[in-house]
Amino acid sequence: MTEFSFACTGVRADRYAAGPTLVFRLRVTASGDTPVHAVALRCQIRIEPARRGYGPTEADGLTDLFGERSRWGSTLQPVQFAQVPLMVSAFTGETEADLVVPCTYDTDIAATRYLDALTDGEVPLLMLFSGTAFTGSGGFRVEPVPWDREAAFRMPVATWREAIEQHFPGCGWIRLPRDTMDALLAYRSRHALPSWEATLTALLDTAAPPGNDPLRALTATVGRTEP
Repeated sequence: MTEFSFACTGVRADRYAAGPTLVFRLRVTASGDTPVHAVALRCQIRIEPARRGYGPTEADGLTDLFGERSRWGSTLQPVQFAQVPLMVSAFTGETEADLVVPCTYDTDIAATRYLDALTDGEVPLLMLFSGTAFTGSGGFRVEPVPWDREAAFRMPVATWREAIEQHFPGCGWIRLPRDTMDALLAYRSRHALPSWEATLTALLDTAAPPGNDPLRALTATVGRTEP
C-alpha cells in the first residue's frame, strides 16, 4: 500500500474569483516510486481555537461563541471552516496542488464570527484528508487514503480579511426573515430611497433623539466601528 502524507505550504486570497476565496497550497507525498495516476481527496478544514491566545478586544468579540473567558477551558472547541474536494493530477513521489476554499462573510456562520473577531496574528487550522488513490506502474489499482491523514497550518488573519475586503470592502452582513425584508423593501420603495444603507439610516434617524448621529450612537453601543 502507498503511504500518503500532506502538508500545507501557504495560502493566498484569489484576486480573480467571483466571491471571497482562499487558495491553500498543498504538498502531497507518496511513498516509494510507484506512479500515482490520480488522487480524489476530501479535505475537511477545522479551526482549532485553543491553539492561540486572545487579546481583550478579541475575547469580547468571541463571547457569543465561547462564553466568558473563565469558561474557555471547556468551551474552546474546534469550529468547522470548510469541507472541499480536490482532484490531484498524476505524479510520482511528490507534487503540489491548489486547494480552493470559497468563503462567506455571513456572520451567522460560526467560523465567520470567529475570524471576524480576530484583530491580527494567525488562525490555527487543522486539515483532515481522506479519499481514493489510483496507483500502479502496469495498469492501476485503487487504494484508500486513510482517515488519519492530516496537516496543521497557521493562516494569517490578514489573508482572510484580504479575501473578504476584495469583494465586500467595509461591509457587514445581516440575515433577516422574509417578512422583515419585505417590510424594509416596501419602506424603501415608499420613500424612494436609493440604497439599503439610506433605508436603514432613515429608520435610525426616525428612532434617534434630535441632534444625535444614529450611526455613531449605534457603533458606540456595540463598541465597534467597522464590520
